[in-house]
This record gives sequence, C-alpha cells and structure tokens, in this order.
Amino acid sequence: MKTKKLLILLALLPFVRVKSANAQQLLTLERTLQIAYQNSPAIEQSKLNLVRSRESLNAQRAGLKSRFSLNVNPFSYSNQREYSQDFQEWRTYENMSSGGTFSVSQPIKATDGTLSLVNSFGFQSSSLNENDAINSFSNNLQLRFDQPIFTYNRTKMNLRELELDLENSLLSYAMQKLSIERQVTQYFYQVYQRHQNLMISREELANQEKTFEITKNKVEAGLTAQEELWQAELNLENARSSVLNAEVSLENAKDQLKQTIGLPLEDSIDIVANVDVTPVDVELNDAIDYALKQRMELRQREIDIENAQFSLIQTNATNEFKGNVSLSVGLFGDNEQIGSLYDSPTDNQQVELSFEIPLWDWGQKEARMRAAEASLEMQELNFDNEKVSIKLSLREIYRNLRNLVTQINIAEKSVENARLTYELNVEKYENGDLTGMDLSLYQNQLSSQKNELTNALINYKLELLNLKIQTLWDFEQRESIVPPVYSPEFMDSELN
Repeated sequence: MKTKKLLILLALLPFVRVKSANAQQLLTLERTLQIAYQNSPAIEQSKLNLVRSRESLNAQRAGLKSRFSLNVNPFSYSNQREYSQDFQEWRTYENMSSGGTFSVSQPIKATDGTLSLVNSFGFQSSSLNENDAINSFSNNLQLRFDQPIFTYNRTKMNLRELELDLENSLLSYAMQKLSIERQVTQYFYQVYQRHQNLMISREELANQEKTFEITKNKVEAGLTAQEELWQAELNLENARSSVLNAEVSLENAKDQLKQTIGLPLEDSIDIVANVDVTPVDVELNDAIDYALKQRMELRQREIDIENAQFSLIQTNATNEFKGNVSLSVGLFGDNEQIGSLYDSPTDNQQVELSFEIPLWDWGQKEARMRAAEASLEMQELNFDNEKVSIKLSLREIYRNLRNLVTQINIAEKSVENARLTYELNVEKYENGDLTGMDLSLYQNQLSSQKNELTNALINYKLELLNLKIQTLWDFEQRESIVPPVYSPEFMDSELN
C-alpha cells in the first residue's frame, strides 16, 4: 500500500513542477511597460486629472447651448392690513395668487451677449375689506437681449482657458507615460545586468573549479607546491561567494522592478531582453529641430504664456469702464377670462443703456497690472530657458551616443583579448609556467571586461531611449512618437 502511494506521488511530481514553472512570469520590456501603465499611481492620477479637464470643458460647451428653465409658484396667500395713501385710511387686503415662468436663454459666444425668451403666466385673486374678490389672469411674453460693451468677451476666454487646461492635462499625461517608460526601462535593464553578472560569476566559478582540479592533480603528483592548492581553494571559495552575491543582487533588482511596475513581491518573474546594438545615425541639428517642434514641455510653456496673457486682460478689467445694453419687446395681456387674455394686448418695449464708471481706486489696478506684466515676462523667460535647456541636453546626449559606440567597440575587443589571454594562461598554468594567483588575475580580468561590455550595451540602449524622449522622435524607426493629444479617440482609448 505504501509502495502504491509512493508511485502515485512520483507520477504527480512532474505536473507539480510544470504548474510551478507556469506560475513564473516571463517579461519582455514591452510587457513590463504595459503592466506599469496599468498599475502606476502616477498614471492613474494623470488620468483622473485628464477626466476632470475633459468634463469641465464639456460642461462649458454645454453651457453655450440653449438653457430651458421653469419656475413654478403654485400657491401664495396673504391677508394684511395696510394704510392706504390714496384713501387716507387703513384697509385690509387679501390676496391669493399662483403662477409660473418658462424661459429659454441662449448665450451668444461671438459677442458675450444673451438672448432670452421669457413667458410668465399667473392668476391673482384680490379682495378689499371683505368685498367681492377680483379675479384676473395675466400672461407676459417677452424677448430680451443683453449685451455687455466696452469690456472683454468672458465667454470666449473661459472656453479658451478650459481648452488650454485640457491640452495641458493631455500633455502631462503623455509626459508621465514617457517618465514611466524611462524609469521602468532602467530597472528592467538593471535586472538584465544583474542576470549577466550572475552568468559571468557562474562561468568564473566553473573555471575556478576546473583550475582547482588541475591544481589538486598537480599537487598529488608532486608537480607543484601545496601552497598552490591552498590558493586554488581560496579562489574557488571566492568564486562561490561571488555567485551567491550575484544571486542576491539579482533578486533585489527583481524586487525593485516588481515594486516599480506594481506586481506583488511574491510573484516570480524572469525577463527576456534584447541588447543587440546597431549604431543609429543621428544628426545633431535634426535632433534639435525635432525637439523644438515636438517637445511637449515647450507647448506647456506656450500655454503658460497664453494663460498669463489672459490674466493680464482680466487684471486690466479691474475697476474698468464698462457698460451694458438691454433691449426687450413683449406682449402683455390680462383678463378675468383665461380665453380672453389677448383680446386687448399691450405692447411692451424697453431700451436700457447703463455704464459703470470707476472714479478712484488708490492705484489698485496699476499695481495689479504691473504684477500681471511681470508674471507674463517670467513665463516668456521660462519658454526661452526651456529651449536652451533642450539644446544643451541634446548636445550632451549626442556626444554620449558617439562615445558609447566607441566604448562598445573597445569593450568587445577587450573581451575577446581577455578570453584569448585567459585561455593561453590556462595552458601555461597546466604546464607549470604560471602560478594560481596569476591565473586568478586573468580570470578576474575576463569577468571584468564582460561586465564592462554589458554595461556599455545597456548604457547605449538607455541613452538612445533618452534621445527618443528628449526629441519625441524614434531614430531607429524614423518616425515621430508625439501622442495624438488632440484626438478624442486617443482620450477614449486611454481613459477606458
């Protein structure tokens, strides 16, 4: 019976291993970025800000359409004793009324005016000193137009400010994604780098084990001194320690990557990375032109300048001379019978011109104008400084890329030379022409050169990514990567 249970457990063991292996996530750089975009709190916050800006603009645009309203006063009653100036005596007035007002208001974007159609209908019953009540129906239909004059168009400005706010939110969202891409890519290649260090350490351990066996055989044969075996043992233990250190460093890098992209630390991951480097032809002047045309930070500075100009206009309207023109035409009818309201209607017309004239503000407007002008100049300086910073950054990246290509070529040759040198000195060591300590130095040199090559390849990849982010141009694919921030489809795809 025990034998049967043991056989069943042995049969199930391969499936348990397959399940464990399947639990490990194999991540490419593209998949890692997708996970980061889904889980990043910064991306989520940018999305919420984008929703806020979009819905605020939608609300403002909806406010430019016709507004319908209905106010109803179903019942009103009053019984008051008042002194009548006409009759020079106290009288008791009793009133009962009901009514409602329906209105349609249409803002006019071009002029900042308002066109309104208002209809008020009511019923009133009045009595005096317990006399018979007087009942009356009334209806007032009125068309009204109000137009501010000698001032700026607030409707247009408010709409434009919200449009700029939405554009700024879209730019911030796209920039946040680029920032996440840069950070995640760095941690992704850090995992790859630690993995390569582990592979190099394991290769070094295998070489030290081989060297140890050679030394042991030579000592047993009396061909070399016992001290060589002690040194070989020390080198072997150091190699094993290096492997353990590399394993710890790799796991720490994986945890850092998981934390960055929002995966549980308990998840098991491995990566697949392509660090093959094909040098990309980059023209400095082209890179600067792409950046100055496409960098979203520059557009944000332009938005800041436009907002500062709006602030200047609003400040100039402080204590301003302004006026308002009101025109209205209407038809009023009243009668005791509701069906006879307009038997003898009255035409109502009204024209009103009003002005608001400031007299003295103790220098308030002048001081506010100076502050607004200074703010505008600051935004213009920020725009110019941003352009200079972009140029400086691109010149540095351009030089770094050229230097890294040279470093990669040198590192590849150095690795090959170190490998050949190590193989040659292994033969010398086997022949007794070299000590174990000297051979260990050549092994360390080979490992160091391999690490240098890995670092150079990763640095080139990261610097090429930095160039793409700084110019919003993919020099490998020869295409722009500017997000379609003005497209509603882009917003829908990102927010849903």
